Amino acid sequence: MTDVTTADPGDRTRGSDYAGLSRRIVQAGLLERRPGYYAVRLGLVAALFAGGWTAFFLIGDSWYQIPVAVFLAVVFAQIALVAHDLAHRQVFRSRRSSEIAGLVAGNLVIGMSYGWWMDKHTRHHANPNHEDHDPDVSPEILIWSERQARASRGIARFIGRWEAFLFFPLLTLEGLNLHVSSFRALRRPSLRNRAVEGLLLVVHVAAYLGAVFAVLPVGKALVFLALHQAVFGVYLGCTFAPNHKGMPMLTGEDELDFLRRQVLTSRNVRGGWLVDNALGGLNYQIEHHLFPSMPTPNLRRAQPIVRAYCEELGVEYLETGLLRSYAQALRHMHAVGAPLRAGRRATPPEAAVGAGAPVE
Repeated sequence: MTDVTTADPGDRTRGSDYAGLSRRIVQAGLLERRPGYYAVRLGLVAALFAGGWTAFFLIGDSWYQIPVAVFLAVVFAQIALVAHDLAHRQVFRSRRSSEIAGLVAGNLVIGMSYGWWMDKHTRHHANPNHEDHDPDVSPEILIWSERQARASRGIARFIGRWEAFLFFPLLTLEGLNLHVSSFRALRRPSLRNRAVEGLLLVVHVAAYLGAVFAVLPVGKALVFLALHQAVFGVYLGCTFAPNHKGMPMLTGEDELDFLRRQVLTSRNVRGGWLVDNALGGLNYQIEHHLFPSMPTPNLRRAQPIVRAYCEELGVEYLETGLLRSYAQALRHMHAVGAPLRAGRRATPPEAAVGAGAPVE
């Protein structure tokens, strides 16, 4: 499995467009580690996690656990964002340290397979928004292009008609989907550290469910679990959706170099300090995709360098507000579902090649 941090191009010749940008970033010192930042961030997230569960046990059998469920969902999402940075080796230099910390944060603390997610995310970084290679736009439930719409079958074809309206409701199931997918991934022989991953996932589930049902009666416990997982899924979905949804979709016919492949399929989201922290720095998606191992606090400083460089090359650089990014994504989803609402027949995949141009 390729490391997420090495999902950069193999064509880094001295004269390539990416190489020129990379030299500017290195000269600005923006790839240097930020241990102080991560010490504070990890400490703060750990304190919020401990504080949330302490409040849970102190409050006990009460409907006041509802805000605790929401609070812990937000904390779980922030831990997932920390695991993301660990996977990109933004925190530690060594792969082993990153992997150990990632297994603890991902598998043990929030119940999501670190190895499964890292493999999936690596493939996404290598080919963002590529219909054949990016697992994040695989048309299993949602469709992302007219080509996928025409070739869709089953539940994707059913949901695809009105997926723009169903997108946010479906995100309430994303937390559960991550847990289920994590356990399903344990069946793959290619998954590194399967035994360790499986053990940590089982410990998480036992501790999580054990704590909830030990403190709350069955009815309140089920409400707590449903709300906690729903908010967790919505938060993560709202964090990742603005980055690529509604941006151009690529196929095998598209031949782009690394820089253009990353920039043209990504969208930045402006919003200041609050958005930066709420989205874990992923609102600087263009800079993150160009330099995956760049520490999160450096992405903001890299933005003017990257934007100016794209202007020099004549490469479109898209930045918008948070709400507008969701609107763009939903408009795209509604547009690609048009063939299904029109009742057009599905066509064989080989006949659908090149059928769907990206919709913006």
